[in-house]
Amino acid sequence: MTADDLSSLAISSGLKTRFVGQRVDYYPRLSSTMEVAREGVQQGAPEGTVIIADEQSAGKGRLNRVWLSPSGSVSLSIVLYPSMAYLPSFIMVASLAVVHSIWAVTGLCSHIKWPNDVLVNGKKVCGVLIESGVRGSSVDYAIIGIGLNVNLRASDFTDILPAATSLSDELGRDVSRLELLRCLLVKIENLYLSLPAGDSVYREWRNSLVTLGRKVRVSAGEAIYEGIAESVARDGSLLLRDLNGSLSQISAGDVSLQDINSEG
Repeated sequence: MTADDLSSLAISSGLKTRFVGQRVDYYPRLSSTMEVAREGVQQGAPEGTVIIADEQSAGKGRLNRVWLSPSGSVSLSIVLYPSMAYLPSFIMVASLAVVHSIWAVTGLCSHIKWPNDVLVNGKKVCGVLIESGVRGSSVDYAIIGIGLNVNLRASDFTDILPAATSLSDELGRDVSRLELLRCLLVKIENLYLSLPAGDSVYREWRNSLVTLGRKVRVSAGEAIYEGIAESVARDGSLLLRDLNGSLSQISAGDVSLQDINSEG
């Protein structure tokens, strides 16, 4: 078993989790891990089922954008069955778990750009997507999708990875994807299980946001907002103060950090 062996057995064997990653379906190449996870839900996949692909060719990101993951990156989707109360916290759980895992395995410091990007040295290294099925006041399922640039030269993929980096680019050496994945699954479960205890996940996520206190431009559908990113609400929405002093609450959108061009 090598440090880059991403077989189902290598990932799940001896993993110190209760349910996340106890079932792992690994594919060398997939069109979309989210699509396979969705099919798994329909077939009764147990909570914590993980779909992992070494390469993803036709994934979808936020706002139905293409989310491609070339070889050397890792794409995974995790099936969960949460209560409605915890659903807004999933973007926080996933992005914080990535930050924790990057630090634990590589020693690199990373930050979160609202709403769903993880940055290292101002460049995107990871994206997070949450998909859920909701009926009335109950959640049928939720899927956490994560795309992480691990061992690749981001400069070779500027057409699909603009303003991006990878962990290997930042370190100058390859990273054990197996170690990183196993760490990530443990971190996700621990943060998920901590949600009933209070607001600690929300507070840490808020404090990890590189967006806050910055002048930003937010595209939310056809609407454009500009101002200072003042804070985030408990449900994860952005609180933006415009130049006239009015406060807007934005649930989703694309953010450009106006005062540091490299992070836009």
